[in-house]
Formats: sequence, structure tokens, C-alpha cells
Amino acid sequence: MSYDEGTIKKVWEKGGIIPGYDPEAWRQDECGAWIGRRFYGNKDSQYGWEIFAAEPRVQGSEVETSNLHPMQWENSKARKLGRSKCVVTGAEARNIRFLV
Repeated sequence: MSYDEGTIKKVWEKGGIIPGYDPEAWRQDECGAWIGRRFYGNKDSQYGWEIFAAEPRVQGSEVETSNLHPMQWENSKARKLGRSKCVVTGAEARNIRFLV
């Protein structure tokens, strides 16, 4: 699913603000994993992130940003596979993967 820049910005702003860091550049997902604004869609970076839809969108329906969340790409992938637990969280200024 591709999103327009306006939707990406709205979803980005839902990420957790990290005290002491520029909220335009850095946020945290709901698992505490660090995500970088410039890393949207980048699965080669530990800070890469995607837009995760809590409830799948019905084809042809309008995008509701209330249903969309910024999520570190590995956490998003795990959720899409039906895992309820986070696989990546943040510690200081980096991400840590849980052993699963």
C-alpha cells in the first residue's frame, strides 16, 4: 500500500516523542523502537519504518489515519504475521531485537 506525503506526515506525528531529540527526525513506535523520519520504507536500516494498519483496509475504502500507526519495519512484519509481541524495542539511541 502506498500513501501520499500528507498521510505519511500525519502517521509520523503519531509516533512517540523522544525527549532531547528532534521530533521531526526521530520518534518511537508503540514498541519503543526508534524510527527515523528519513528512513520511511527502508528495510535496510534498523530505524526503517512502515505504516501499519491496525485493521486491514477494505479495497476501495478511504484511508482513515485513526487506523494507521508508525511502526519499525520488523515490528510491523511481526504483527502482519499474527505475532502480538514486539520483536524490536529501543534502548538509548539504538534498537534491540528480542530473541523469538
